[in-house]
Amino acid sequence: MREIAASSVTEAVRELCIEANTRLPQEHLSALRRALADEESPLGREVIERLLENAEVARERCIAFCQDTGYAVFFVELGSEVRITGGEIGAAIDEGVRRGYEEGYLRKSIVRSPIDRTNTGDNTPAVVYYEPAPEDILKLTMLVKGAGCDNMSALKMLTPAEGLPAMKRFVVETIERAGPNASPPLTVGVGIGGPFEKAAMLAKRALTRPSGEPNPDPELAVLERELLDEINATGIGPAGYGGTQTALAVHIESFPTHIAAFPVAVNLDCHSHRTASAEL
Repeated sequence: MREIAASSVTEAVRELCIEANTRLPQEHLSALRRALADEESPLGREVIERLLENAEVARERCIAFCQDTGYAVFFVELGSEVRITGGEIGAAIDEGVRRGYEEGYLRKSIVRSPIDRTNTGDNTPAVVYYEPAPEDILKLTMLVKGAGCDNMSALKMLTPAEGLPAMKRFVVETIERAGPNASPPLTVGVGIGGPFEKAAMLAKRALTRPSGEPNPDPELAVLERELLDEINATGIGPAGYGGTQTALAVHIESFPTHIAAFPVAVNLDCHSHRTASAEL
């Protein structure tokens, strides 16, 4: 049994909050540079150039890349041989978010409920998903999720008879409905399978994969490429100004499902694709 102090979890979360909001992943920056080279629209290229410039300033000055510092979403891989000492892991994560958003001068965006719009004042509670992991592993993966792109996400319960063609149409139509509102160029997370709520979680989890890294399942990897081509053929372009680079990547995650079901969830992430992880 490996013991990890709750204070160590808090410190790791504090650092992740600041890192994710101020330092875009290198894989995402590489995806933006590829998009800049491939974009055919002069205005689209200018948008991407400004995004890359903004990322450099954010990294150098340790300031938020985007004013919407979003939900603090965590995927926690927790092994059965790990014991948290000196506190409870959920409380430790919330304390890390509280400190990170305060010390990083990050906007606090969370309100108490959809009805009571009082700001909680510290960007808590965090949104936490726990996943079983082998032995003594504790890995924290953070996704900073802004509301603009999250608001444009969607889920649909298809039937098996509708199948793959309907799934592809739904993904592309979700992008078309979003238009400029999701702040493209996008990273598109797609979850298929499971019951209703599992598909949504898979779509969000898919966004934490390094930008453009294909699914290890060859069939899903081909589907990701096909969807990316169809999305970029919509012509929405960077910031919705028109162009060939509406999305940088499509990431699909799949899970077993019921014989009568074909759930599909689409979770969009904007050009401010912010994720970071740490192992304790």
